Parts: sequence; C-alpha cells; structure tokens
Amino acid sequence: MLDLTWQGVLLGAATFLTIGLFHPIVIKTEYHFGTRPWWIFLVLGLVCSAAALLIKDLFWSALLSIVGFSSFWTIKELFDQKKRVEKGWFPRNPKRKY
Repeated sequence: MLDLTWQGVLLGAATFLTIGLFHPIVIKTEYHFGTRPWWIFLVLGLVCSAAALLIKDLFWSALLSIVGFSSFWTIKELFDQKKRVEKGWFPRNPKRKY
C-alpha cells in the first residue's frame, strides 16, 4: 500500500484558501473603513506568529504562520488598494469621506 503524507498538500491548499480569503477582505475593508484598520491585521499577524512559535506540532505551527504572514501582507495590500481606488480601478464608497 502506498503511504501518503498529506500535510504538505493540506498546507498548500490552506495557503491558497488564505490568500483567496484575504483578497476580498482587503477590498471590503478599504471600501468601508479605508486604511484605518491596518493595525488589526498587524495584531492578528503578531498573535498568529507568536502562537506559531509556541505550538509544537509542525502542521498547526505552519498554518498559523501562513495566516500570520498573510495578515502582514494584507497591510501592504490595504494601502495599495487605496491607491487603486484613487486611480479609479475600484469603486469609491460614496458614504465615506476621502
């Protein structure tokens, strides 16, 4: 019988899903709140990264690291999204002051 190790494939799928999840979060966050909530993603990234250091199981540690570093990347993307809105590539929220 072929003995398969699924952890790498599961982490790859989790990375794909995390990136896919954070993309619309960036768009909706900038639309409704602008760049003000960037610190929430910083805190989430720090908490996930710190937790990853404390968890002994490699799979869960790696998964938390993926979410943590995706949160850090989201900060950059949030400010890039603001620029994309200013260029007219994405709609402005008419209820928000710019």
